[in-house]
Amino acid sequence: MGISEARKRANDKYLKEKVEEFKVRVPKGKKDEIKAHAEAQGESTNAFINRAIDETMERDTAKD
Repeated sequence: MGISEARKRANDKYLKEKVEEFKVRVPKGKKDEIKAHAEAQGESTNAFINRAIDETMERDTAKD
């Protein structure tokens, strides 16, 4: 059984209203390395990337 049309519309609405996207380019092979690291930490690739960004921004701000 697939996703209902109502669920698809709800997902699309949520994504449009609540999140933004941008593309990140990495060297060949790095994507698999990032994915494996995230899985080893028990999180999705997206969650890992967001955590890495947040922690780096906090650290950079603390330097100021």
